[in-house]
Amino acid sequence: MSAWGNELVRNLTRTASFAATAAIALLSSCSGNSDQPVTEAPPSNSPGPSAPAVPGASSKVQAYRFLNQATFGATEAEAERLIALGDAATRYSRWIDEQMALPESTQRTYTQAALPPAPRPAGYDYSRQNMDREDIWFQNSVQGNDQLRQRVAWALAQIFVVSQVSLNNRYPMGLADFYDNLARNAFGDFRELLQSVTLHPMMGVYLSMLGNRRPNVALNIRPDENYAREIMQLFTIGLVQLNPDGTPKLDAGDEPIPTYNQAVIEGFAHVFTGWNWACSNGSPNPCNFTTTTGTVPNQFLPMELFAAEHDTGEKRLLTYPNPVKSVLPAGQSATQDLGDALDNIFNHPNVGPFIAVRLIHRLVTSNPSPAYVARVSAAFDDDGTGRRGILGAVVRAILLDAEARTPASTADPEASKLKEPVLRLTQLWRAYNGRAASGKCYNINGDGLNTGVSLPFGQGPLQAASVFNFFSPFYAPPGETSDAGLVAPELQITTEYQNTLVTNFFYQQAFNRNSRSNVSSNIVRVDIEEEMALAADPAALVEKVVQKLLAGEISPALRTQAEQLVARVPDTDAAARAATALWLISTSPDFATQR
Repeated sequence: MSAWGNELVRNLTRTASFAATAAIALLSSCSGNSDQPVTEAPPSNSPGPSAPAVPGASSKVQAYRFLNQATFGATEAEAERLIALGDAATRYSRWIDEQMALPESTQRTYTQAALPPAPRPAGYDYSRQNMDREDIWFQNSVQGNDQLRQRVAWALAQIFVVSQVSLNNRYPMGLADFYDNLARNAFGDFRELLQSVTLHPMMGVYLSMLGNRRPNVALNIRPDENYAREIMQLFTIGLVQLNPDGTPKLDAGDEPIPTYNQAVIEGFAHVFTGWNWACSNGSPNPCNFTTTTGTVPNQFLPMELFAAEHDTGEKRLLTYPNPVKSVLPAGQSATQDLGDALDNIFNHPNVGPFIAVRLIHRLVTSNPSPAYVARVSAAFDDDGTGRRGILGAVVRAILLDAEARTPASTADPEASKLKEPVLRLTQLWRAYNGRAASGKCYNINGDGLNTGVSLPFGQGPLQAASVFNFFSPFYAPPGETSDAGLVAPELQITTEYQNTLVTNFFYQQAFNRNSRSNVSSNIVRVDIEEEMALAADPAALVEKVVQKLLAGEISPALRTQAEQLVARVPDTDAAARAATALWLISTSPDFATQR
């Protein structure tokens, strides 16, 4: 490599490695925004006006901010289309209406079609997780029209966690169907979603509800408590009682009040007995609780009830004001027990603020004000027509709220958050028409090993290391962020090692996997032809990248450095100049931060 090339790489790598540190500083400088004036959101079932924009913020900047919250990455074309939908008071609501009317892009049909008939080589099904299931996830996320639905499904998948990093690795069709279920219900009834998740065999395998048996003292069998615990702690209500604004309720001693105890866990564990793989083609005949097994068809069929293995005794559930059956009487059917138990959870007053906080985290900001949480929680409790738990109303309330629509400048970063690593990749691919000649996206590392997106990025579709997701919603880096009482969940996986992997990936993407690269037909390439046409003018080239990735908003220091570094590349190498600008901007704190 030439001298200019060595210096260029050193400078770019140093700048890119500061992205996480700069993002920490940006988030740490916040003092919270609970005292900021806000405008009440319109009724959540109404396409009413969104909050007025802050004076001075361009329509393109506003559009990019909205689209980075509501899609897998803003693009110039979609920003222009959004702006054309109307003035700032109506365009966002109209866009949401359009998106909610679109059917979901699915994964299971594609994944299943790629699986040849049995018998298959040992381990063959495992390989389809990355070759097919992850591939179609990227196709839907980067190229799908139903962007809002897919983005909400991605958020829900980080609440209702199942993962291929488990026994589920052998069930690619099941995991694809589980994600399809989240997408299908992304705007629907939370109570229905809760039941479909509970009875999905992938959740049954992951949290050991599948095959859960009634107690038998003689055989030392006790119902498994895994799903009973996680459906409360991680999926719906959390560990402590909440006010509608998401703050914890305190007892007379100023201590948080627990939402449940061990007796409640045991009560739900007994509810969730008697369910197993559905009997289907491929299961032994006759099929029963002990002989049914996982096959291709029943990877996605709801678990089947085997009544003889369901505990019919009395069961204690959650107690709160006006509960739906806090105690289930003995002798009820398993179906009645399940319905009553899920109703008991669904109607708990914690569910609204619990879900509000987690969806706001994933879509808009890591540190919403209590007032913002309360408004979204109210939309969960009542969508404007008296219905509870309508997720479409919740999503609308999140995206149209004043705190979501008020742009945060670099000098006023209170609404900022670090982008999830995968969302940086999908935005880059969407902005630069990332495509593989074969149409596939699975060979993400370019090494033919199909190791999946989770290796370089620390996360991937249904690839969390545990049921606690890729990161905790309560994570706060030690120091200024923690001291200020703020959280920054994404920073839990933004380690120096992970940031180096991401930086290296973007280097490979910009320099070796672009429209002028000769690579495998399965490698995604980005289109840099427009940038190459401007390569003789470093300022114009940098501006083109900034417009595509940042809506034209860039820190002066980054702009100056980018122009200077581009100018150091020989003007005879247009592709290298274009790649240099693209790499530096895509690995910068400006691009890593969602404002």
